[in-house]
Amino acid sequence: MVPTDETRWFSRESAAAVSQEGARASVAPDVVASPADNIAPRLADLGDARLVERVRNGDDEAFAALVMRYEAKLIRVLARLIQDRELARDLAQETFWKVYNRLDRFDSSRRFGPWLFRIGVNLCFDALRRHDGPPTLSLDARDGVPAAVDVVDPDPRAAEDLAQEVRFVLEQLPLPQRAILVLRDLEGFSSAEVAAIVGRRETTIRWRLARARETFRACWEQRQKGPGGEACPTS
Repeated sequence: MVPTDETRWFSRESAAAVSQEGARASVAPDVVASPADNIAPRLADLGDARLVERVRNGDDEAFAALVMRYEAKLIRVLARLIQDRELARDLAQETFWKVYNRLDRFDSSRRFGPWLFRIGVNLCFDALRRHDGPPTLSLDARDGVPAAVDVVDPDPRAAEDLAQEVRFVLEQLPLPQRAILVLRDLEGFSSAEVAAIVGRRETTIRWRLARARETFRACWEQRQKGPGGEACPTS
């Protein structure tokens, strides 16, 4: 969900739509079932650092616990960036494979989650560059997001149209800006976590976030003018 104090870069309508999108994604039922569904409850209660330590000592069940903990959110983030749910699943699988094989190089003094997402986001960026950028998102497309649930609106179609419009405008933004908006404002990562994921200083992230929000607002307002308006100002 978009925090209340983070909605100033949206119009009132688009802020509500993004909030709905965040709520919908958080209950997405179509995420691939984790292979870790039957791990021992004692592992599920351990922190990331303890699980990483156990994996390094040869405990594959501990890695299954990490997969179960992060898989759904990783797929959701990648799908929002690449607009291809199946490719996002493949990239998530590749991410976990790389993480497993690089755990001996992981700095245990750092947090595991941002490190994992950094690997996943970098793989996503590489995939987009190989394909010369993401496909244009049709306003008729659902990009793998399940239907809205418990929408407090007499006509849920209006809210869904707004959510699709938000996704379309996000797709027009340069990838680095879109990534920061997705991570910070849609997924709720802190600025420090986003900095760790994208490999930049936190002050740089704050500056880029402000610029990305301004770009989104300009694109949103331009789009509301209709087909006759100028192209989205993404530079």
